[in-house]
Amino acid sequence: MGTLKITKKHHKHLNNPFPSTPRSLPFIQGRLLFNSQTVPPNKIFSVGKDFQLLWSIKNGGSLSIYHQSQPTKALWSTIPGQAFVTAALCETEVEESRGSFAIKDRNVYLVCDHQTIEDIRVISEPDHHFDQDNDHDLSSGNMSFAQKNDLKDTEFPALVITGWLFSNRRKKRHQESGIYKDIEFETRGPPTCARYWVLFDQKNNNQIGFQVRVGPPNFEFQQRISPTPLGRHRRLRWKLGKIRRRKLGWYRFFTRSRGFVAVSSSSEEEMEMKSAELTEFNRVCITYSSEGNERFYGFGEQFSHMDFKGKRVPIFVQEQGIGRGDQPITFAANLVSYRAGGDWSTTYAPSPFYMTSKMRSLYLEGYDYSVFDMTRHDRVQIQIQSNSVQGRILNGNSPSEIIENLTETIGRPPELPKWIISGAVVGMQGGTEAVRRVWDELKDHKVPVSAFWLQDWVGQRETMIGSQLWWNWEVDTTRYHGWQQLINDLGAKNIKVMTYCNPCLAPADEKPNQRRNLFEEAKKLDILVKDKYGEPYMVPNTAFDVGMLDLTHPDTAAWFKQVLQEMVDDGVKGWMADFGEGLPVDATLYSGEDPISAHNRYPELWAQINREFVEEWKSGRAAKEREDPEEALVFFMRAGFRDSPKWGMLFWEGDQMVSWQANDGIKSSVVGLLSSGISGYAFNHSDIGGYCAVNLPFIKYHRSEELLMRWMELNAFTTVFRTHEVSFDT
Repeated sequence: MGTLKITKKHHKHLNNPFPSTPRSLPFIQGRLLFNSQTVPPNKIFSVGKDFQLLWSIKNGGSLSIYHQSQPTKALWSTIPGQAFVTAALCETEVEESRGSFAIKDRNVYLVCDHQTIEDIRVISEPDHHFDQDNDHDLSSGNMSFAQKNDLKDTEFPALVITGWLFSNRRKKRHQESGIYKDIEFETRGPPTCARYWVLFDQKNNNQIGFQVRVGPPNFEFQQRISPTPLGRHRRLRWKLGKIRRRKLGWYRFFTRSRGFVAVSSSSEEEMEMKSAELTEFNRVCITYSSEGNERFYGFGEQFSHMDFKGKRVPIFVQEQGIGRGDQPITFAANLVSYRAGGDWSTTYAPSPFYMTSKMRSLYLEGYDYSVFDMTRHDRVQIQIQSNSVQGRILNGNSPSEIIENLTETIGRPPELPKWIISGAVVGMQGGTEAVRRVWDELKDHKVPVSAFWLQDWVGQRETMIGSQLWWNWEVDTTRYHGWQQLINDLGAKNIKVMTYCNPCLAPADEKPNQRRNLFEEAKKLDILVKDKYGEPYMVPNTAFDVGMLDLTHPDTAAWFKQVLQEMVDDGVKGWMADFGEGLPVDATLYSGEDPISAHNRYPELWAQINREFVEEWKSGRAAKEREDPEEALVFFMRAGFRDSPKWGMLFWEGDQMVSWQANDGIKSSVVGLLSSGISGYAFNHSDIGGYCAVNLPFIKYHRSEELLMRWMELNAFTTVFRTHEVSFDT
């Protein structure tokens, strides 16, 4: 695979306030050719019992997918005569600073932008075998597939398309799109080919699955293009020498190792030698058609735009940023912390899913980094950081039908308990006396209160940037003396207490009244994320460093659930499960999985642990005949990915500015609610009045009374009505 370069920017004190746009792989476009001897001229194939795939040779060849209920509406179609699968091999650079990331594509070694179709074949049963007499003279190096896993839950017949991707030597490509500026790539290395396969199979009545895999690059081949019997089309024959074949169900091993063709230039020869050592592609691209007036919605929780036609949307979990393009705050945030300002595309909870105004919809499975490129008026290209991809195409006649079909697969949150939607959730800090004082004031004004959310229940400490929480998840009995009595007194009036936690732990050696040092416990249990030296990875967080729980470790969930149990045993009925978006991409995990993919999966794992605890607690009470709907637990979180609605109970939109601005103020909270709802996040809300305040000599963002009142009016129509103090006292 291509190399991964990681650059840390945590400790820079002065940064470029206008950071450059990350270099990205340009839009890849190439020809489609097909073998007229083995590919039928025009044919309709059944995929499962509800879908059809139409292969047409008109204008160079194209595919279209239809649902039986709407035989005239194409759910997905390729561009005639244009490659719909392409691949590349390049280096990846990730710049990282305190939860903000910039992913760049550098040194593109190989691009296979042309495609042939050698065979379109129906698979009628799991044990289907290829007919060896009809196989073609194809070879691509070592590749194997897990048949049982690939055909799991398949409704036959399925369809397999096989062929080759190949390249011609090229010089430079240009790209100008969306947030991406003019960039140039020089694609070096020898002409290359690679075997690919595409599988279409029905998943349920309204979803057809697709899988694309690309084999390793082959550098030694000759190509000859000759006219097809139809005259206007061309087919490609490959002379690749001896072939070794082995049948594996309906897949095939290709095991012949290959070299490469040397060229005269010594510098090119050196580059080609390096290319030959890179044995797998690490970018696969899928390109298909789009109408010029088609609008694209979704992509998870997006704050700046509803329609993404004309834009490139990266799908990577990270801090949303402070300002996200709104000025002057984005300038200031970027200046003091690398890329801390973010931009229109940065979000805590992206999702590789969209629906369009033409009622077309698609989502990717898995957790690989991907980019959806909709900058061309007539086509879409998805670039995936892998040599394979899986996804699903959805059928539906309305937005609600598509969302229903999506959440049928990814999951839906449970019904919220009535108590959290029956009054205000009062977010405040200050200790026992402060809570009782505010409670008295609210009673005087007859304000219906459902809960007090006390994020400083763990205590506070003074740091170089002000007061911050002790990330050691137990009650601070000095700040909240009489904790149990406070919970009981509030509970007697049907008011719950909610707290705060996250998957990070700070060393608590200097905390004066600690009962447990959770960081040391987790360290001894070996359940913290590790660095490359095998030591706990200390992640910079504002004024202190923290360890992160390794949520892939089998012992982590049980240990953290026990921490939650102690909290709930005191009478706590809810909590903010904060963060989840900051797993370093150079971390070492117990599972050994790719850290970039694990980064996108981490917030789902974080939600899963919290949700499992809630369900186990509920089951335990039911077994004791003490179940009471009004005593149900609730947690809410901000970070997420595609399947988070399955595990999360309630979401909030993270840290908006206390402003009227479009990218990170009250306006952005409306857009975030809509885009996340389209993406399956049924229950979401924002901090009333926003959270991030700024009080610099020349830049001031203070929460005005007018803004607070208007935000209250807005949140009266959201799932939960929850207040939040600003980030500092203004």
